[in-house]
Amino acid sequence: MRLGLHVDIHNLEVEKLRKGKNKAEEDFDSLKTDYKKLHLLIRTAGLGKTSEQWRQEIKEEKIRAD
Repeated sequence: MRLGLHVDIHNLEVEKLRKGKNKAEEDFDSLKTDYKKLHLLIRTAGLGKTSEQWRQEIKEEKIRAD
């Protein structure tokens, strides 16, 4: 009888861990999707430039302004 209870408790713990793992995987997938969208927005808006690219762009704008 005690062994049966122990097995039941163990099975409940395993099920709880599986649910937690599934939730963590869903959250991770959601974060990956959000990151991809953000990265695309940054590239689309031109904010993903290096500082050297920004300097070059500013230099070109100053030349055009003169």
